[in-house]
Amino acid sequence: MIDAEGFRANVGIVLVNHAGQVFWARRIGQNAWQFPQGGIKQHEQPEQALFRELHEEVGLAPDEVELLGSTSGWLRYLIPRRYLRRDRPPCIGQKQLWYLLRLSANEDRIRLDASGLPEFDAWRWVDYWTPLEHIVNFKREVYRHALEELVSLLPQPAQASASRATRLSGG
Repeated sequence: MIDAEGFRANVGIVLVNHAGQVFWARRIGQNAWQFPQGGIKQHEQPEQALFRELHEEVGLAPDEVELLGSTSGWLRYLIPRRYLRRDRPPCIGQKQLWYLLRLSANEDRIRLDASGLPEFDAWRWVDYWTPLEHIVNFKREVYRHALEELVSLLPQPAQASASRATRLSGG
């Protein structure tokens, strides 16, 4: 779904473990790491897209995570010209609602090959703020905004760990 301004509606997923670390995945065949994300289909609500994408990209079902919250509104980024596809209508960027989920199942339930077309070929747990140092530049501000807004929704021990990491990194 591309809106009148050329932004594709999308959901972003920040999956945390009990230690407050986040799920960080490598795009298949690339050295590019990111959070899971994906488009919202026509007639699909954002939360429906969240759980569909969670299953397609990470292999988890809704009962294997706890939904902790979401950003209060859409976060937008422009796609650099060299990455633009010639869609009709044209897509100039993404507008995303970001969701914070906590893994409630064992991590061995994570499967990157749950769909017929995997998007990731590796994953790891990283400190809450680490993605800001490694995400591609054009997504960095959206990631920063999402993580800053969602950190207060973490359970207390994980929140303290994330805050400590911020102080150590000078953020």
